[in-house]
Amino acid sequence: MKNHRKAATVAALILAALAAACHGPQSRVKKGQVEPVINQDPNGSNYIESIGIGASDPTLPTDTQRKSLARDAAIVKAQFEMLSMIKGVKITGGVTVSRAMETDSTLESRIEEVIRGAEIVKTEFTSDNGCVVTLRIPKKRLEKMMGVKFE
Repeated sequence: MKNHRKAATVAALILAALAAACHGPQSRVKKGQVEPVINQDPNGSNYIESIGIGASDPTLPTDTQRKSLARDAAIVKAQFEMLSMIKGVKITGGVTVSRAMETDSTLESRIEEVIRGAEIVKTEFTSDNGCVVTLRIPKKRLEKMMGVKFE
């Protein structure tokens, strides 16, 4: 029984160390406020990542209502930003996704489907019940769903 507890303790310590070593998405809110500068590098990783900032009606009666609506608004904004980013990506042949959408009528619906399924990797609330949401999509998954290769 002692060996099982030791093994469980060692496993928990290893998992904690791994979790500390893995960095999640960058925080966009500091001390309850949205950072004045938001740096984004769409080409810097294996993901396309976008953020959305949302707010709600401050006269709503509860924090939960204000936060819920702010989060929904932030998700929609992040999805819109992601679509804009994807449209600007160059695919094999030097053409942008936006240009490819002009010739392939199904490409836009496939992209929208992928964006709706984007992973919400971080949700942060501000002190005034605003919200910042970070979405991401693996570039490989996007290429596969679109049937293209990015440059």
